[in-house]
Amino acid sequence: MDSDRNLFVLSSPSAGGKTTIIKELMNKGLDLSYSISATTRPPREGEKEGVDYFFFNDEVFQKKIREKAFIEWANVHGYFYGTLCDQVNSYVKENKRVLFDLDVHGGINLKKAYPQAVLIFLLPPSMDILKKRLIDRGTETEESIEKRFKDAMKEIEMADAYDFQIINDRLEDTIKELVAIIQ
Repeated sequence: MDSDRNLFVLSSPSAGGKTTIIKELMNKGLDLSYSISATTRPPREGEKEGVDYFFFNDEVFQKKIREKAFIEWANVHGYFYGTLCDQVNSYVKENKRVLFDLDVHGGINLKKAYPQAVLIFLLPPSMDILKKRLIDRGTETEESIEKRFKDAMKEIEMADAYDFQIINDRLEDTIKELVAIIQ
């Protein structure tokens, strides 16, 4: 399908900067739509239903899995996340350029469904900086930080499966690289 070259997946470990970067990209006038993922994790302060995520309970999420309503889904850090087929198919049908915020497994699975999708992995400047970012965002318990940091090492090992890898050190430079890829 030719229009799937308009699908851009952004992945990184937790605290890798995806949310900040996506907000910046969406304000750049790139004619990008943002694919809203579904999740079973509780909303963080300021997050809104249908804007940041579709928040489902476990029962609803499991029902949608059985109905094959997701292009990809995964259990990440103890919560389910998924990309709804209807939403992506609508974007593809309308030939829209779409930005996805997915974990590495989700990105690889989306690429299987849409081979021309462009996978972009954000790498931290160092593991020490990544750990500091996890701590500084103040949304995680010490146990959660350790789990996410351990998971980050596994996710970074999978970055080679991505079309592009960008070290997210300076926000302005990262945005410039991403804009060049998307355009």
